[in-house]
Amino acid sequence: MSKKAAPIAKRVLLKLSGEALMGDLKYGIDPNVIGRIAREVATIVSMGVEVAIVIGGGNIFRGAGLARAGMDRVTGDHMGMLATVMNALAIQDALERQEVYARVMSALAINDVCEDYIRRRAVRHLEKGRVVVLAAGTGNPFFTTDTAASLRAIEISADLMLKATKVNGVYDSDPATNPDAEQLPEVSFDRVLADRLNVMDATAIVMCRDNSVPLRVFDMTEPDALVRVIEGEPLGTLVTA
Repeated sequence: MSKKAAPIAKRVLLKLSGEALMGDLKYGIDPNVIGRIAREVATIVSMGVEVAIVIGGGNIFRGAGLARAGMDRVTGDHMGMLATVMNALAIQDALERQEVYARVMSALAINDVCEDYIRRRAVRHLEKGRVVVLAAGTGNPFFTTDTAASLRAIEISADLMLKATKVNGVYDSDPATNPDAEQLPEVSFDRVLADRLNVMDATAIVMCRDNSVPLRVFDMTEPDALVRVIEGEPLGTLVTA
């Protein structure tokens, strides 16, 4: 990291998918991956950046998938929310091993293991330099963790929302099926919606657009990707109005 580099944002919300924690595993959490993520978060915290994290649960459980197989959707979604709490506790532990203060806040009341999500309390934690790990999505079924991330970014007045993925940004078509797909260094929210580009669900995109929260989509598997983004390196794709 350059000693002269200054962070491009004071407060960010980092959206991590549950799958991002698996590494090369087929299920669960890869200790090496979560340790690397924690080290990068610790680095940007040391730069003075206030960090909130929203985590998914797809590495443990996917409610929507079982709903399609016949499970009650509300039950499945609640099970998925509990999976995000497990991931959040793992992230908290990894951060604390990096000597970073962290608080898990859940949209579902689970007082024995974490705090309830209260917006003012979350902001106060951020102001004190603590990383806030936000679990259980919005606390409501039928809403994705992408939507939860957009909602929380707006609520805490984040300067920037970061979506960490396993691909290097947004493409004009699916690179898995189209070898000529072009990676877009910058794209508008309206184009994402109109062309149905695979970024986040439409509700999340509309919320970011209507509340002027810029979004950067980048490949978290690249070395020091999070730190480089915070230093201003244009990794991945910037989605703005």
